[in-house]
Amino acid sequence: MPSPTYETVRHMVFGSVAAVQNTIKLLYKLNYADPNDWSKPIPTGHPNEVMVVLTKKVKV
Repeated sequence: MPSPTYETVRHMVFGSVAAVQNTIKLLYKLNYADPNDWSKPIPTGHPNEVMVVLTKKVKV
């Protein structure tokens, strides 16, 4: 049986701080990503908008 192959994927979420935090909490509840795995919010230059990044290895 061949061993699984993993690839790195990057997720970027854009929105208000509240919307981004809610999305991170939802993905945690779905057992997809720990909140500590996300970057700190980065201002995008647009009013009331930040970006966070998650880098994760997934089985292919």
